[in-house]
Amino acid sequence: MNLDELLKEYAELETQLADPAVHADQSKARTLGKRYRHLTPIVGTYRELESVRDDLSAAKELASEDEAFATEAEELAARIPLLEEKLRHLLIPRDPNDDKDIIMEIKAGEGGEESALFAGDLLRMYLRYAERLGWKTEVIEAQHSDLGGYKDVTVGIRAKGDEGVWSRLKYEGGVHRVQRVPATESQGRIHTSAAGVLIYPEAEEVDVQIDPNDLRIDVYRSSGPGGQSVNTTDSAVRITHVPTGVVVSCQNEKSQLQNKESALRILRARLLAIAQEEADAAAQAERKSQVRTVDRSERIRTYNYPENRISDHRVGFKAYNLDQVLDGELNAVTQALIDAETAEKLAQHS
Repeated sequence: MNLDELLKEYAELETQLADPAVHADQSKARTLGKRYRHLTPIVGTYRELESVRDDLSAAKELASEDEAFATEAEELAARIPLLEEKLRHLLIPRDPNDDKDIIMEIKAGEGGEESALFAGDLLRMYLRYAERLGWKTEVIEAQHSDLGGYKDVTVGIRAKGDEGVWSRLKYEGGVHRVQRVPATESQGRIHTSAAGVLIYPEAEEVDVQIDPNDLRIDVYRSSGPGGQSVNTTDSAVRITHVPTGVVVSCQNEKSQLQNKESALRILRARLLAIAQEEADAAAQAERKSQVRTVDRSERIRTYNYPENRISDHRVGFKAYNLDQVLDGELNAVTQALIDAETAEKLAQHS
């Protein structure tokens, strides 16, 4: 969409949002309001740029009569390229999922119990990061390991403001590798293990329509570490989406109904991801690259404990504050990835 079309859309949104009838439908009003707020800085920067250009033209005309206008003209001329660059950044096509919340899955991979413990460390890192940003988190489903880690854990993360969680955490999908002396190692040797992270944009019911006839729902008793029964009723739920073969199991909640709702929430997110992959070959390639296998060689990032170093191999980011990152200070890492994507998009649209 070019600038003229965006300006036209902005004017139409202003008219719609001024209509009291629109606000009778709260869902529609929120959608329009969010789009309006996204376009506001674009329109504001464009209007400021046009104003500066007009002022520059006037200052140049008056400069021959008054030297003060010549100085003003120089100052105005210097502002124009800065505003043009700002507008260029604002016009970069947005990821349509940037405003969405996410569902994240963390899976232990190679390394046995050490990998499961590392999966727990990653979970804590993301929960602490979310806490720092004022996001709401919820562990939807978890399979604990014997030593207190996680074989598999699913968490929902929701933002409070307009900036969606996806816009900052979409880059976390992939294999994360850790180098450290495991708690299970008696000789003090450094081991390498890995855990996989999958990120899905959270799907609303309007995003994904699920036909109840396409679902096979099985119930069973919940189990804890070691397989022991932790519930005397059949409260755990397994849902199979027959057309795609996607299977989701939930047993964290005490009631069958709650587990079913949690399972459907995860299922919607997975089906939305599948639908988007099928519609966009580039997205399909990216999703496949997240976790082909949770193998040590398929890593996007390495966490080196002896050197207190974190390295993101996609953008060459490296820092020696691993302890702080694991405590939730992820902003420098995520910003490096955002900046790299922005630079790539600018190059594509230059």
